[in-house]
Formats: sequence, C-alpha cells, structure tokens
Amino acid sequence: MSIRTALVGFGLGGRIFHAPFIAADPDLTVAAIVTGNPERAAQAQAEHPGAEIVPDLETLIARTGDLGLELGVVSTPPTGHAEQATALLEAGLHVVVDKPLTVTAREGHDLLAVAQRVGRSLIPFQNRRWDGDYLTLRALVEAGELGEVRRLESRFERWKPTETKAWKAGQATTGVGVLYDLGAHLIDQAIHLLGPVRDVYAEVLTQRPDQGADDDTFVALQHEAGAVSHLWMSAVTPQPGPRFRVLGSQAGFTSYGLDPIEEQLAGGLRPGQEGFGRRGQDADALVGLHDEDERRVPLQLGDYGAFYRGVAQTVSTGAPPPVDPRDSIGVIELIERMHADFA
Repeated sequence: MSIRTALVGFGLGGRIFHAPFIAADPDLTVAAIVTGNPERAAQAQAEHPGAEIVPDLETLIARTGDLGLELGVVSTPPTGHAEQATALLEAGLHVVVDKPLTVTAREGHDLLAVAQRVGRSLIPFQNRRWDGDYLTLRALVEAGELGEVRRLESRFERWKPTETKAWKAGQATTGVGVLYDLGAHLIDQAIHLLGPVRDVYAEVLTQRPDQGADDDTFVALQHEAGAVSHLWMSAVTPQPGPRFRVLGSQAGFTSYGLDPIEEQLAGGLRPGQEGFGRRGQDADALVGLHDEDERRVPLQLGDYGAFYRGVAQTVSTGAPPPVDPRDSIGVIELIERMHADFA
C-alpha cells in the first residue's frame, strides 16, 4: 500500500520541492497538508485534491490515526524544525526534514536521539545530491577520470539585492543567511564527494544594508584525504562563476549554470512531463586538459525523485535512509564553527 504522507508547510519548499515528488511516486501519497495560510490552503487543495488540508500541526498530530499517516515532511522555516520534527516522531511517524536539519548541532543530536528512542527514521532532505551536474561529476570522480581530486570549486551565486522574506533576513546564527541556506547544500556535496573535513576557514559577510544575515559567504574546507574545497554562496553576485570547477591530477571538470529542476518546478512543470530536468543546448561539461585533450560531456538529468524513492524504501523495508542524519548534523557543526570563528 502507498505510504500516506503529511506535508507540514506549503510555501516554496513544500509546494515545489516536496509535494510534486511525493505525488509522482507510486509508493507515496500526499494525504495531508498543514498550512494556516488561506491562500496556500486553497492552492494546496487545488493542486492536491485528495489531500486533507489541516490548519496547524497540533490538529494534524491529533488526527494521525484517522488519516492513516506513516510519514511526515517538515518544510517550514528552520527555527521550527526541531520542535515540529520531534512532535511528528513522538506521534509515531517517520520524518523528512528540509535543510538545514536544525538550527544547532545540539538540536540535531537531540532530534536523532528521539528518532532512535521511538524507532522511527529521521531523514534530512539534501536534494542537491541528485543535481544532474553533481551526479555527472561524482560518476567521473568514481571512475578515476580526473585522477586524484586536488581542488573542488563550487558555487551557488545569485543576484537578489533585496530580501523580502523576513525569516531569511533575520540575525546571523539563527538558521538564516546563505551559509545555512545554500551553504548547507554546498558543504554537504563537498563532504559527500571528498570525505571528512580536517580544517575550515570562512568569510561570512553581509553586503545588503539593514540585514543581519550573511548574504555573501566564502568557505574553504581542508579534507582529511588532502583535497581542498572552495565554496562560494551568494545572493549579491551580478556575474556568477562556474557552477563547478574541479582540478584533478589528470584532468579537470568545469560546468556552468544550476540544475534546471527548481526553475522548471516553479514554472509549473512536473516530474514525468516532457522536458522535465532537461537543460538547454550547450549545457555540457568540459572534461580533460585545456586546449589539449578537452572533451564535452553531457550532464546527467537531475533526479530529485530518487530521494523520495529512497525514503519509501526506508519506511517500507527498513533500508538505510537516502541521507544519513549524522551527515547533516556534521554540516551544522561546521556552520556553527564558521559563525563562531568569524564573529
């Protein structure tokens, strides 16, 4: 039987990154959506007519039995993640939590302890592990095409000189800012590709006036195996650099542009529809030696649905989760360290 799933939050994250993939997976069903916003409630009902629209988490918790829920997905501002995920776990549900998993590593460890105590899975949503460019890079690295990776350069750079969402423009170290937001993806990808970190350096900057949260941050990671990751995350970059530039002992890898899935979802395209996940022309990566043995490599299609296929297997068979919560807690520990070091 399909796993009946409750989605807590129907803002951009819930509506775009979660609901479409839950709805598209034959092993999952969008059974309930929690939102207290009347406009979002109407939109949720229109897009998911079979779902029960619930005004708040307390009401959902009281109805987990009659709704037959097995899985809860938390897609709300980060400061509420720990409390909301704890309530869902205590209600007997397996839980997916959007990144960052929690605001502090202490909250993350406590949340994992709750999951272990109640015998339910806690699964962080690190969907960027399934970006097409990252999948392509990881496959090339694992095949030895680049030789020994010496340096990873990775960027999420945008031009958004003003921030309209109040919860994203709060004070630093409260789960907001680009280091917690985009950085949670970039750091996770770097560690997933190159292994644990020995040392870290960061420049945590705020360029937009009258905003406490960082919006232009650089991170350098020294990995235990010897490689270095240089990561840029910015909301105030008028001209972005390469998405990836990776230097190995035998060859390099360079790609430009973000995976198109986010933009396509925001535009109304859904998983399974024609063109979903496909990039435009001239979107290949360059691999090899500059001006000597360089070739174009087609980028794989992004596959965020793979995350939820893994979630369904975890819930139904007890398989390991698609993302280990300890990985996400480790990222939060590094972010806290960067904020402390740069304060």
